[in-house]
Amino acid sequence: MHSHLLPGIDDGSPDPETSVRLIKGLQDLGYKKFITTPHVMEDLFRNNKRTIKDAHICLIDKLKELKMDLSIRYAAEYLLDGNVDSMLEKKIPMLTLKDKMVLVEVSFVSPPIYLKEVLFEMQMKGYQPVFAHPERYGFYHAKPAEYEEIRDMGCLFQCNLLSFSGYYGTPVRQAAEYLVKNGLVDLLGTDLHHDKHLQALRDLPYTPSLQKLVAEQGVMNRKL
Repeated sequence: MHSHLLPGIDDGSPDPETSVRLIKGLQDLGYKKFITTPHVMEDLFRNNKRTIKDAHICLIDKLKELKMDLSIRYAAEYLLDGNVDSMLEKKIPMLTLKDKMVLVEVSFVSPPIYLKEVLFEMQMKGYQPVFAHPERYGFYHAKPAEYEEIRDMGCLFQCNLLSFSGYYGTPVRQAAEYLVKNGLVDLLGTDLHHDKHLQALRDLPYTPSLQKLVAEQGVMNRKL
């Protein structure tokens, strides 16, 4: 439910051939259904429904050419910036994971000053915010109460599987474990961008605790 498999529109797969290779690698790991979520960023990846749909069509055509029949849908991962503010103000529909669920992220440097206000505005417009990889934001590591506040606002949390392996570093792994321990994880994602991520997923140690997490917190994933 969180991947960057669409070709050539963000920092994920650069072309259809790479997309196919990554998809085959994920299939080998047991994945059967994919929701692609390319970045939408005001100052870097100015994607919209048209650019994302075109990339999806390009990938589907390649899969058909190779006679690969699989479920692959598109949504987006929205950086909470001025573009999102504009979309909400102008009532431009956002791309959803399912129903009204929208994947959002914030800057790794600092959260938006009006984070809670933006999340509230999304909910007022009928959306269900899904906070991407909250464990990766270092500014929350020393303020775990912030997690509780955001979650209490009705925001769902999605953790990256690789966070539990220490791929992003020990503090991120510890934050991910904190979220699980406190029952704050709703969804799991690969956040797959490239071959390095794929190999790390292959090497992911499925410890008993991680197996339990996948079984429990993976329930909502299967409903998407």
